Amino acid sequence: MISVGIIGGSGYTGKKLVQFCNSHPFVAELKVYGNSTAGQNLYDLFPEFNNIVNNSIINSIDNLSEHDVYFIALPHGEALKIVPQLINKGKKVIDLGGDYRLDSKDEYELWYGKKHTSPELLNSKIYGLADYQRLDYSTTDLIANPGCYPTATILSLLPFVDSFVDDILTVSTVAYSGTSGAGKSPKQELLMSEMHGNVSAYSLNKHRHQPEILQMLRTFEFDSPFSFSTHLLPIAVGIYATTSIHLKNIISENEIIGKYKSFYSNSPFVRIREVPPQLNWVVDTNFCDINISVKDKVLIITSAIDNLIKGASGQAIQNMNILFGWDETLSLLNNGVKNVSVY
Repeated sequence: MISVGIIGGSGYTGKKLVQFCNSHPFVAELKVYGNSTAGQNLYDLFPEFNNIVNNSIINSIDNLSEHDVYFIALPHGEALKIVPQLINKGKKVIDLGGDYRLDSKDEYELWYGKKHTSPELLNSKIYGLADYQRLDYSTTDLIANPGCYPTATILSLLPFVDSFVDDILTVSTVAYSGTSGAGKSPKQELLMSEMHGNVSAYSLNKHRHQPEILQMLRTFEFDSPFSFSTHLLPIAVGIYATTSIHLKNIISENEIIGKYKSFYSNSPFVRIREVPPQLNWVVDTNFCDINISVKDKVLIITSAIDNLIKGASGQAIQNMNILFGWDETLSLLNNGVKNVSVY
């Protein structure tokens, strides 16, 4: 049994972490920490938790207790102030933000516009793409939880790049996200009156998840042209990514699908679909659904995830399970997620 601290537990991803940890058979103690919400009751912040999660006071981030593992769900830059001291104390840390995802200090400072104050941890952390089953979590105390767009995009691309990297001419990913991916802070462009019946592209050619995607693909010697375009949908939850790959040679669809099924044969949360997935199939779950379609020298891959679960808190719990050597599905299957609002 372990004790868990959730730092930044008042946001959307923090709320999901509370929910998953509350139903986890090996979590004996759970404390939530916050800044502006410190001192409030959990029930005041999330009334829907009444009779589901034990009520407690949200603790100040300045007064961290001793826990076995810490989840950090803070805005970019804030984890830099906390992670080094926790690692120095020998604690396990799973950071849901972007501060430790990139391997390069210079890349981080370029894309995030912040000075990285603990670059030594970039080399010792593990990029926790949980369904990529070739990582040894025993070598680190720091897991950098992948971003939501990278999770949907990388999972859909890895098996193909692994087997057919030399056959790729170009790769283009067009992805769409619900507004919860922008967090709880009020923004005019996310108001219902702005988003209803609307779709808009944003951060074209400058989205900070692009180097994260490329970093992973390049470990498979990927060096083809790559474009990444993101859009907001008038929905709260979900990510849908469509990737088009132009090929040098014709490759049969059955051969590609076979590679995907083999690559993810030990991944309980990746489902290869016979038709393009729908967001409704994955919302409120930790699944990533993928479909492959080939015609001549064009491959189109579609993938769908819940950005708050598979793209954040669910994958973080999956990483915790792997980190401690447990069944990676613990608290993530049949746990009644749909009974509690994500909002």
